[in-house]
Amino acid sequence: FRILACSTPKIEAGTLIDYHLRLHGVPLRWRSLIRVWAPPHRFVDEQVRGPYRSWNHEHSFEDLGEATLVHDRVRYSVLGGSVINRWLVRPDVEQIFDYRARSLVRLLAA
Repeated sequence: FRILACSTPKIEAGTLIDYHLRLHGVPLRWRSLIRVWAPPHRFVDEQVRGPYRSWNHEHSFEDLGEATLVHDRVRYSVLGGSVINRWLVRPDVEQIFDYRARSLVRLLAA
């Protein structure tokens, strides 16, 4: 996963971000639109171009005093419907978010 370009100097609502990533060894390009930018509480990114039929990801952050609870709400659809999602896509999406959760714990514990 690598960021190739960002349409604005700072991320804000309307920013377009271009990424390059590999999925099962296949190179892919992905473009996201920052639909909502409301730090420190939430932001929403939406796929403009990429591997999914649609992708909408809301990131929200809840202040618990000495800790922050991170919430993710992802709504997506894939070509091929529920069978392709169940056996191919959903396991990848779960693996991505498991990795992200472990990385957040590791980075923030340091």
